[in-house]
Amino acid sequence: MRLLTTLSQFVHDIRAQKLRTTLTILGITWGTVAVVVLLAFGVGLEKQNRKNMHGMGDGIVVLFGGRTTIPFEGFPDGRPIRLRAEDAYLLGQEIREIRRISPEYRERGTPVRRGRAITTPAITGIDPVYAEMRNIIPEPGGRFINALDMQQRRRVVVLGDEIKRLLFGDEEAVGQQVYVGETPFTVIGAMRPKTQNSSYFARDRDRIFMPSTTFRSVFGYTYVGNIVYQPAEASLSPAVERRVYETLGRKHRFDPADEDALGVWDTNEADRFMSYFFLGFNLFMGIIGSFTMTVGGIGVANIMYVVVRERTREIGIKRSVGARRRDVLFQFFLETFLIVGLGAVLGMLISVGLVEALAYLPDDVKEFIGTPTLSPVVLITTMSLLGLIAFFAGFFPARRAANLDPVECLRS
Repeated sequence: MRLLTTLSQFVHDIRAQKLRTTLTILGITWGTVAVVVLLAFGVGLEKQNRKNMHGMGDGIVVLFGGRTTIPFEGFPDGRPIRLRAEDAYLLGQEIREIRRISPEYRERGTPVRRGRAITTPAITGIDPVYAEMRNIIPEPGGRFINALDMQQRRRVVVLGDEIKRLLFGDEEAVGQQVYVGETPFTVIGAMRPKTQNSSYFARDRDRIFMPSTTFRSVFGYTYVGNIVYQPAEASLSPAVERRVYETLGRKHRFDPADEDALGVWDTNEADRFMSYFFLGFNLFMGIIGSFTMTVGGIGVANIMYVVVRERTREIGIKRSVGARRRDVLFQFFLETFLIVGLGAVLGMLISVGLVEALAYLPDDVKEFIGTPTLSPVVLITTMSLLGLIAFFAGFFPARRAANLDPVECLRS
């Protein structure tokens, strides 16, 4: 009964002060939209950046040969450290924390043709585990390089999706032949398109992949371009890196403390940086949105102070017939939460509409800014802010109303 009475009084106040109440509700609505949309934008941007970054691989480390800067065991500084495939296999045997590892040979300048179509892609010689590390997934009907291809040095290739389009267009490529230089190769797969905004040689869509054993026999390379490995856990990456320096330092006779002897690109570090960056970015977005919501909360507090002043005599009558302080406190608290609740519901509906509309942005735009996403974190954060604002906006006016002297109220 008390709740129904309060609701009835709330509806009466809205009708009596339509403009004032509407503007207050719209203030909360706008604040809700600001928080939800800004945080949804931040979440979408973070997801897109992680997707772009992981297009190159999940938690991989790319290892290059460098040049020594510290004399070691009679060897001068300035020596180049050139890596071989055997170094990759040695690291895989010596360091248990490495889950996968592959040498990577690289060649650019050799034409690849099919009929009259010709291109000069990046040619890569790798081991089968490379596909899992680098997120290279063949289109249905094709496959990636396997152990038998390696063992028999088969002349087979997997095409990046852009190379497949240049050479074959919409035709089926699997089972067809292409010429690498003057050597025929059979296409066993074409890569499924993926998002990739970074690389150290060429984007995977612009490459062709062949077994590392075949690459050596065709091109005669002794040294690899780099080694790619994947730690068992991202948190183990620093320890694995130290072990890599120690293991290769013993073999190539350089000081393990000489960081320039090897070049290391650890994508796990980029992951950690992204986590901290977007934590700060989303916090900043939330603060900006919460300022707008706070302004709406101040408006709610102001209107409740006005309501208390206008209903001073009513409060005195209620107190004189037995209403307790907590009854008055509850009444004004509830009215405050109803105002904030109406604004929040309206703001949520508008926010959902805006987020859904932003999903129809052009793909080339979403590739950079992502798609705004209403995640549970966004909703929980927004509801928490609304709850705090409703509490503080209602507490002080409600306390003032509850503390009024009934006698003074009846005299007014």
